[in-house]
Amino acid sequence: MLHVTKNYDVVVVGGGMSGVCAAIASARHGAKTALVQNRPVLGGNASSEIRMHICGADMHSKRKNARETGIIEEILLENKKRNPNHSFSIFDTILWEKTNFQENLDLYLNTHMTEVFKENNKIHSVTATQLTTEKTFEFNAPLFVDTTGDMMLSELAVAGYMEGREGKNVFGEQYAPDENDSYVMGNTLLFRAVDTGKPVVFEKPFWANTYTEEDLRLRGHGEITSGYWWIELGGDGLDIKHDGEGLRDELLKALYGIWDHIKNQGDHHAENLDLDWVGFLPGKRESRRVIGDYILKEQDVLECRIFDDAVAYGGWEMDMHVVGGLKTTDKEPTNFIPSEDLYTIPYRSLYAKDIENLYIGGRGISASHMAFGSTRVMATCAVIGQAIGTAAAMAIEKETTPRGINQHMTELQNKLMKDDCYLPGFKNRDERDLAREAVVTCSSSLEGYDCDQVINGFSRMIKDESNCWMTKKGDDEDWISLDLVDVKEVKEVQVKFDPDLSTETMPTLSKNHQKRQHPSIPPQLVKAYRLEFWQDEELIHNLDVQNNHLRFRSHQLNEGIQCNQVKLILKDTNGDDNFSVFEIRVY
Repeated sequence: MLHVTKNYDVVVVGGGMSGVCAAIASARHGAKTALVQNRPVLGGNASSEIRMHICGADMHSKRKNARETGIIEEILLENKKRNPNHSFSIFDTILWEKTNFQENLDLYLNTHMTEVFKENNKIHSVTATQLTTEKTFEFNAPLFVDTTGDMMLSELAVAGYMEGREGKNVFGEQYAPDENDSYVMGNTLLFRAVDTGKPVVFEKPFWANTYTEEDLRLRGHGEITSGYWWIELGGDGLDIKHDGEGLRDELLKALYGIWDHIKNQGDHHAENLDLDWVGFLPGKRESRRVIGDYILKEQDVLECRIFDDAVAYGGWEMDMHVVGGLKTTDKEPTNFIPSEDLYTIPYRSLYAKDIENLYIGGRGISASHMAFGSTRVMATCAVIGQAIGTAAAMAIEKETTPRGINQHMTELQNKLMKDDCYLPGFKNRDERDLAREAVVTCSSSLEGYDCDQVINGFSRMIKDESNCWMTKKGDDEDWISLDLVDVKEVKEVQVKFDPDLSTETMPTLSKNHQKRQHPSIPPQLVKAYRLEFWQDEELIHNLDVQNNHLRFRSHQLNEGIQCNQVKLILKDTNGDDNFSVFEIRVY
């Protein structure tokens, strides 16, 4: 084996959606970053190896205007443009592109971490083997991020963690079990079936299980082409971490048994269907949860708590799967416990309490089992990842620890909101934003969508407040203008458009979820526009954008422009009759 030593500012181990967003955010904020992933593709449960769709706070569009923005929105809108047929292999490529070509970021695929070296309570390096090159890497860094899912980096660093279910008396949670136990949620294998246009015979393998309609009476299986999350085993008799190979085998027996039931028992209208893909890497839900300075609890979720150190948010129901999964046929496969609104996730839950330079992301953040039932979904993990990556780069810049960033919380929150991360209960108060003091005028506006809302500090619709300038596309020029009063040097202009944050955008195997989505780029998004920079009556500079498909556009001006007016001229949408703009910032 060839031994290679690499030095970075931030090393992210684990390339699921949380790790991807953490690494991109860290690199974009100037930290030299490594992303180390032990699989050949990125995305974790959203990759082509597992193919679970990316759920989040919008609860499959049941909660309006709640979809996560920031890097995860950028990725999913890119996927919408280039992957309208929901190919998970194409999604793999998009994640690879976003990380592999990101400045300040080095991607290491097929690279499995094996050792962690620390002194006292500080990690100095991790060792990993790249299976495709016969190389062993030593990654040295002042900061590390654990987004491995099973929190193996934290385990090897001997960080404190929780596992299993806490009883009611531990955190005072009303929906927790009466006593502590070691049960965790199980693993799942998905499948995809296709309509061949002609009858297809399925012969049940000798090793497959047998299921009757009575066995499955509490497990809806009306949609028969996209697999079922409730094909779930483990976490009781079989250990999620140490019995993984056996669990996969048992899940294959269950999956093929359920497909036999669909094809050969009852009238499921499956005559022409054939299995096209069966997963061989189970999707994991739960194992270790690392202890941070704060443990998020059921009460925080149900009370929709807004923390002073909020850096992310959730909104998925506390989705508490039945012990035993598919083996427990006399109970519903899950108990959904909803919150009335979004809740925030505190920064103190995103770093290890007893390892001074370790961030914790993804499903392993500092949360009780009950709160974990909500925070574990991938879109929530993604915004947690962006918060971690942004904080890590700040910690490098300020030469401090993850805990030390608590002293700079307002700055961190401002950075996140500037980067289009939504923090419920917070608004833009960035003193550097010249737009906040601007006088806003426009060509016209629809009732309730006045133009000055682009500087009101909120960048999405919240309850009944539109927080948006909207005007109907007309024959004349449609524009909005920010008068800066005095001549200023402008180096950046940000615009946040409307991609319909009440509609899902993720790749999915489910035909039902595909039908509820826009088939391609959301029509509300502005497609073509022009930015103009004026000084009094003189046009100083302009730039044109065609074929836009993103919500968040940041226009960096290599040389500052002296101007006292910034004008946005809207030319076309991706299909909608109205132009919509949520926010404009000027720096």
